[in-house]
Amino acid sequence: MLLRHTPKEIKERSALAINPAKTCQPIGAMYAALGIHGCLPHSHGSQGCCAYHRSALTRHYKEPVSAATSSFTEGASVFGGGANLVSAIENIFTVYEPDVIAVHTTCLSETIGDDLPQMTDKAKKSGKVPEGKHVIYANTPSYVGSHVTGFSNMVKGMAKGFAVNTGRKNGRVNIIPGWVEPSDMEEVRRLATLMGLDIILFPDTSGVLNGALTGEYKMFPDGGTPVADLVAAGDAIGTLALGEWCSADAARWLDTQCKVPCTVLDMPFGLKATDRFIDTLRKVAGVSVPDTVAFERGQLVDLISDMHQYFYGKKVALVGDPDQVIALTEFLVSLDMKPVHIVTGTPGNKFEKRIDEITAEAGYKANVKAGGDMFLLHQWIKNEPVDLIIGNTYCKYIARDEDIPFLRFGFPILDRVGHQYFPTVGYKGGLHMLTRILDLILTRTDRDETEEKFELVY
Repeated sequence: MLLRHTPKEIKERSALAINPAKTCQPIGAMYAALGIHGCLPHSHGSQGCCAYHRSALTRHYKEPVSAATSSFTEGASVFGGGANLVSAIENIFTVYEPDVIAVHTTCLSETIGDDLPQMTDKAKKSGKVPEGKHVIYANTPSYVGSHVTGFSNMVKGMAKGFAVNTGRKNGRVNIIPGWVEPSDMEEVRRLATLMGLDIILFPDTSGVLNGALTGEYKMFPDGGTPVADLVAAGDAIGTLALGEWCSADAARWLDTQCKVPCTVLDMPFGLKATDRFIDTLRKVAGVSVPDTVAFERGQLVDLISDMHQYFYGKKVALVGDPDQVIALTEFLVSLDMKPVHIVTGTPGNKFEKRIDEITAEAGYKANVKAGGDMFLLHQWIKNEPVDLIIGNTYCKYIARDEDIPFLRFGFPILDRVGHQYFPTVGYKGGLHMLTRILDLILTRTDRDETEEKFELVY
């Protein structure tokens, strides 16, 4: 049971997480791999790990997620899983015929020290990889980092496995969108197209995890980044990485190895972050901002102006992935809301420093914790109640206990739909986000007014 405590009475936990605000690396790697056209993710470990990772993604996106596994037994756990992986690669190409196999490790294969570069090289040299097919890999031990780290590692694996610098620039721009919804990737592509850019978006899960029901089964949906685009990424004129945690590693690798200059931006959630994204696209393309984009910005500003009195001074608790939470904190502060409790399950001191900078500009200091958990967030809310909670599905238990309006955002969202179809990035996404926040605030206001009238009558 949680009780109210003064800050001095709350002791820092260092060896125990209670309801961690994260999940394991391979889930992020699997999601990133699904953003390649014709790709089958492969979990190098036990069947149980692969089943959990597929289940987590299926429950969030409400779409079937296919993945293969090395199916470790006791023997593989002791002597290594090299034979399992080589055999799996041969079977997968024979039976399922993907264009790409994206291998990621699990805790077990990392603990026993399986060497993925050596194993995949052996599969290629022994003729297990057909002509024109590809195998890429990423190391994703679950006991380090979080699902965000796994996503980043696999995206870097895409760059290392495919990008080629021929010395001839192709005039295209790489955009690495980070871990966002398929609908957000569609919105990033739409905005870049409106700005006149020819882009390579990777990974791209739009059309893969938010596709249409056509009545025709396809093992590999039409969506995803084509292999040819991933190869061409090494000749791009620049890379925009949206998010330090999810996208920057791959962008910096392309910078150092392929001489593709990179710019790391915040995810374009809200007004300011989207302004910076659009301005960067404008400079790269050498064009003026189209009237269509300017109009969309004006709509968002209009809604903020019209409804400012409902946002002003409202206290918010946030939990989620670092790139998303940083941009969302800045957005809420720009609305004159006050994010006072902010937690991410992904470790990293840079997160806390950046949040402190954003809230300091608003004249206050928030409670912030990288590598935190839901129990800590709940304790903070007990000590200082808030008007709104924003986070993944598991925040609903805190919201119920404290009777606080709750907006589902981030990963995973298991008990609602729509997040895979309606964007939250860009100006259109900002409108969608604000209408959801307003619905919660105004519904609570109406309820409180009704209860007050009832008390006055009786």
